[in-house]
Amino acid sequence: MSNHLKSHTTAGVETFLELFRIEPGIPLDHAFDELSVLLGCIRHLSEEAEMEGNKVAGSAARILSAMAKALINDMEMGLNRGG
Repeated sequence: MSNHLKSHTTAGVETFLELFRIEPGIPLDHAFDELSVLLGCIRHLSEEAEMEGNKVAGSAARILSAMAKALINDMEMGLNRGG
């Protein structure tokens, strides 16, 4: 990732499931790596839920999707605030 992303961090403002909050101060290059892992898990679980009708996998995918959305929103705030 670029130095631009290393110089910006998560804002630590966004919440998900009304229970969890994104940790502030995480460099965006690291947050992008974690986001990629989350999206890979979501894809796998979504496919499993579709193919096998696995309700647990579907629920897990929804929870991880909420986490990924919060992370994206928080990363955007961190980028817009300048650091």
